[in-house]
Amino acid sequence: MAPGVAAPAGPRPARSPRTADGPARSADWLRIAALAVAAVAAVVAGIAFTGAAAPTALRDPGALVRWGLPIASTGAELAASATLGGLVLLATVLVRRDEAVVRAASGITAVAAAVWTLTAVVELVLTYANVAGLSPTDPAFGGELGQFVTQFELGRVLLFVAVAAAVVTALALMTTSPVGTAWVAGLVLVALWQSAQTGHAAGAASHDLATSSMFLHLVGAALWIGTLLALSPLAHRLGADLAPAVARFSVIAAWCFAAVAVSGTVNSIIRLGSWDDWTTRYGVLLLVKIALFGVLGLLGLAHRRRVVGRLAGDDRAVGWLFWRLVLVELTVMGAVSGVAVALGSSPPPVPDDPITDPTPAEIVTGHLLPPEPTTLSWITQWRWDVLLASAAVAGIVVYLRWVLRLRRRGDTWSWARTASWVTGMVLFFWTTSGGPAMYGHVLFSAHMVEHMILAMVIPVLLALSAPVTLALRALPSRATRAGAGRGAGRGAPDASRGPREWLLGLVHSRLGRFFANPVVAAVNFAGSMVVFYYTDVFRWALTSEVGHYAMVVHFSLAGYLFVNALVGIDPGPNRPPYPQRLLLLFATMAFHAFFGVALTTGDVLLVPDWFGLLGREWGPSAIVDQQRGGGVAWGIGELPTLALAVGVALAWSRDDERTARRRDRKVARDGDTEMDEYNAMLARLAQRDVPGTVEPRAPREP
Repeated sequence: MAPGVAAPAGPRPARSPRTADGPARSADWLRIAALAVAAVAAVVAGIAFTGAAAPTALRDPGALVRWGLPIASTGAELAASATLGGLVLLATVLVRRDEAVVRAASGITAVAAAVWTLTAVVELVLTYANVAGLSPTDPAFGGELGQFVTQFELGRVLLFVAVAAAVVTALALMTTSPVGTAWVAGLVLVALWQSAQTGHAAGAASHDLATSSMFLHLVGAALWIGTLLALSPLAHRLGADLAPAVARFSVIAAWCFAAVAVSGTVNSIIRLGSWDDWTTRYGVLLLVKIALFGVLGLLGLAHRRRVVGRLAGDDRAVGWLFWRLVLVELTVMGAVSGVAVALGSSPPPVPDDPITDPTPAEIVTGHLLPPEPTTLSWITQWRWDVLLASAAVAGIVVYLRWVLRLRRRGDTWSWARTASWVTGMVLFFWTTSGGPAMYGHVLFSAHMVEHMILAMVIPVLLALSAPVTLALRALPSRATRAGAGRGAGRGAPDASRGPREWLLGLVHSRLGRFFANPVVAAVNFAGSMVVFYYTDVFRWALTSEVGHYAMVVHFSLAGYLFVNALVGIDPGPNRPPYPQRLLLLFATMAFHAFFGVALTTGDVLLVPDWFGLLGREWGPSAIVDQQRGGGVAWGIGELPTLALAVGVALAWSRDDERTARRRDRKVARDGDTEMDEYNAMLARLAQRDVPGTVEPRAPREP
């Protein structure tokens, strides 16, 4: 039958293991082999084109190392991608009706993780051989390799990745629950973050931007390639459940396409200094990768438009049309991965040489000092953070899509809440990539501006926009659709977790309820500032990208939980009565004022080996700037707090008005029974005070 032609109606013959499972398994191996062959061919062609595997003049490690290292790196990346994809399948994509299918997915994930472990170890050995110019067969190789993995940063990173892969292999065999696999996927993301620190991202040129964009690039590509790679061997087992699984993967693939496109563009700008660099061998290879990526995007679009709908309508589309697209898409994915590894193994036009004759600011922070701050420079100076900027843009897109989804089905959503969310995300974008981020790295007062906006201004806007409430109304529930579709009669309902189920699980979890408790939220909001600034956590946030991201996430989330407990409408906290809310707010305000005064009057410089060694020739001294930062914490912090107090008072007043209106409606409907009972009580008391009068007893309840 021709591809895309519907088969005649009628019952499908049952498949026997000989006629169905055997060819299906053969097709699985064919698709995986096509991916591997395309990847190896692409990396060999790319390395040969750029000359990256040419013999070196000094201490050549040999052809085995020069050619084997990029091939091993390609295998490690593909295996890590398949591992992450298998975990994502188990956590949110796979339709959980058949326990045998879940166990099969867990086995595929464990096999991918085992391959990742093996290739990561080979990559570690060959990397040291390439760096040291030493053959692995040399008698001194083993001892020097031990020093490499214990005393050098690159060796420690590669060893961590190999150990993480081994741990993931064991955990993948032990857990199949959505929550357990999500935690294991987090470990894979940590390993990918460590991998993003190596290669060209470890160079001196735009290190922070290169690292964050490389991490986004790796995660996007790994999710896209890995989820499809892990889903492919399971397709013949799913039957009618393949349609929802492919539809869910299609949404993930669309977001991954955007992430890889954005991060790839940023990395290209970093590695290519001018238009002339596009004519170099590195630039030509990059153009080949862009072309393959464009083809991959078109295939993904065809996958979404032509395959998903047919799978939902007729599971016979699992034949030629589906597998043809999957085979071609996996082949192109392998080619893209191979070209990416070839690029990583080739020197870019913009070298990664260390900075010569660095300034004091470059020694401490890795960046040149920005110009002296002015009102205009707070707007014009930018230090882009790809991860946080992408999160802000994605937040706006997702929120607006949810609002449009509600309006398409006839529901309403406040434009004021939408405007509040968009304003908060735009402010978050500027705070984390604009003037506050630029100057907050070298001035304590500017850092405090960044902190106060993240912790006290943005959370007010986000809490008033009620994102959780909107998500719960807009996101579809998988439980309500468990009996829908052609595969509804295949046993148990779908027990998988979608975005709505994950959100509800987080809100109603013990951890979520604990941190959403108003008292805990207030203590966390106020107390964490003292812990942050008067311990080494502040130094960690300044010197580490992970520490910086942890600071941004923590204070933004702590501020949201505190504001939501006072004036928000999102579910989660058991909100106290309004008088207690005001008391909690004023106590937090007093503590915050005390913190600001302590900084203003203090004469001990925080993190002196950072703020005291920048060599600034403009602005106040470091200690005076820190005291100004205390004034910023006091001044900027009190304004949102006063606004919250006004908001709580207004909400209290509106609540009293609503209570009064409800009572008036009840009186109009049933009469003022409370007043009648009160008057009767007064009459009984007055009658009891008259001498010789016996108070009538109330009748007993039957």
